[in-house]
Amino acid sequence: MTQPQDADGDAQRLFEQAREAAERGDYDVASGLYSRLIGNPNSTLHVAGLLGLADSRYRLDDEEGALQSWITATQGPETPLTWRAWVALAGARVRQGDLGGAARAYREAERQAPADEQPAISSRLGWLNKEMGNSSSAQRYFGRARGDFVPLVTWSVIAVTAAIGLWAIVAPGAAQPIVDLLQLDKDAVRNGEYWRLLTVALVHDQRLPIHLLFNMYALYIVGPLVEVLYGRLLFLGFYLLAAAGGSIASYLVFPGTSVGASGAIFGLFGLLFVANYVHKPVLGRQASGMTRQIGMLIVINLVIGFAFGGRIDNAAHVGGLVVGAWLGFIVTPRGAATLASLWQRGSATSAGFRERHAGALAAAGVGVLVLVFLVALQITPFWA
Repeated sequence: MTQPQDADGDAQRLFEQAREAAERGDYDVASGLYSRLIGNPNSTLHVAGLLGLADSRYRLDDEEGALQSWITATQGPETPLTWRAWVALAGARVRQGDLGGAARAYREAERQAPADEQPAISSRLGWLNKEMGNSSSAQRYFGRARGDFVPLVTWSVIAVTAAIGLWAIVAPGAAQPIVDLLQLDKDAVRNGEYWRLLTVALVHDQRLPIHLLFNMYALYIVGPLVEVLYGRLLFLGFYLLAAAGGSIASYLVFPGTSVGASGAIFGLFGLLFVANYVHKPVLGRQASGMTRQIGMLIVINLVIGFAFGGRIDNAAHVGGLVVGAWLGFIVTPRGAATLASLWQRGSATSAGFRERHAGALAAAGVGVLVLVFLVALQITPFWA
């Protein structure tokens, strides 16, 4: 090990060089550069060097070396970065099968982490305690993970949709112009009124109040979970994309007019089913149980839809479901990428690529989806 850097400016430049080497996948060079930061009088740079060295060693399949660096980082002065070392150490303990040690490390990470990071750590503590059979502790941590989060977008969508639906039920004559403007009129879509692909989720059949009630209840169940996993903006984007996917499928297959949020809600079902399966395999039987429940809900509703034949728009259900499944595959839930990288071993190069380019890959996947939508709208509907 060389002498520590004397000036913060030199150390900062050294850190940037190390980071750039790591981003190129040159972890041997990165290791050497990060090691020169260890022992720096600036404790934050010292811990940053240890974290970078640990990551580089881990990607070079030197887990023992990475473990020692994480342990050293947790033993020094507490800095704004130390909590990351505790999280990494917890992941290493999980891989070793030391769940008790992992829980202790996560508790220390939760104590030191910034407020916006604590819910994700609490969630991991919840799953970890559930794996160890500590149900009461697991529920406490799950409650802490939810914190003060309020699914404002979910409640807003429910409020607006319910208000329009109830208005149409109570005063059908007065509400009809709005319903006519928002519903999925297939001929109007062919004439360029593409907003109907989205606004159809706001209106329901006033002759069947159960339609509105079921959809809003389903959204009440799954909406907050999607919103807390992905954030408010992504939740709204997913809801709209699933609505559009369901509407386009309905537009291509069935003539006439359709109403309802079923396509968007089936999209949320598909999103959760695939996201839990693809992005959180470490949760074991708990995740399997969750995906089975969502999967059964999907199957039951599809069977009901086909059993009722022409009265239920099955194409919208399937279209929304496919779009949601695609989004669940390409977009990683908040915190899940860290879970995957810390709790599972894999190809260091491929894992690094996924981590560095997760946002770009997700954006590309959404771009492909939008392109499919545009192409589908150019196809002559089967009923035309």
